[in-house]
Amino acid sequence: MAEIEIFWSTEALSDLDEIITYISRDSPSNARNFALKILESIETIRTFPRIGRIVPEYHDPQLREILFRNYRIVYKYSENRAEIVTIFQGSKLL
Repeated sequence: MAEIEIFWSTEALSDLDEIITYISRDSPSNARNFALKILESIETIRTFPRIGRIVPEYHDPQLREILFRNYRIVYKYSENRAEIVTIFQGSKLL
């Protein structure tokens, strides 16, 4: 399978920025490490777009999520692209 393109919604970029800003208040180095690891996690979607589970709240096969630590990374998958829709704490519902 060929790699797909990954796009980011404005909301997802804002979500990630807020998470990193929050972590950096206590530890800038932990924030950098978190950012690198979450981006690595998202990169797996490029090669394996169906790796995420279907978001349980919606039952839409194109709306998927991967989990990273206690965060849910929600993306919408189509034939040749994935859009990161949002990133939020796993204890919350979408």
